[in-house]
Amino acid sequence: HVQLVESGGGLVQPGESLRLSCVASGITFSRHDMSWVRQAPGKEVEWVAGITSLPSLFRAASYADSVKGRFTISRDNAKNTLYLQLNSLKTEDTAMYYCKKGPVRGQGTQVTVS
Repeated sequence: HVQLVESGGGLVQPGESLRLSCVASGITFSRHDMSWVRQAPGKEVEWVAGITSLPSLFRAASYADSVKGRFTISRDNAKNTLYLQLNSLKTEDTAMYYCKKGPVRGQGTQVTVS
């Protein structure tokens, strides 16, 4: 079965950076589009970024307007790992971050900006 394990969250100050990782198992990772979503306390789940499964030359990434220009999604198919680079963090970025493959998501990693 599919397992997604996120890591890399933490407590940072506004303007700082973090790099989140998500290791996938139980799937042929390179064949799947992947995404990151987040959920702040009391709020609905928000899609953050997505990346296609295409070879790197054709691979496409997309972002929510709220993170465009600050966050970068990437993947290393050799390591079955999805990344999210978070730069210029704002207090409103505070949330639990999850990687997703279709309806499946991991346990999440907490990002707190304060």
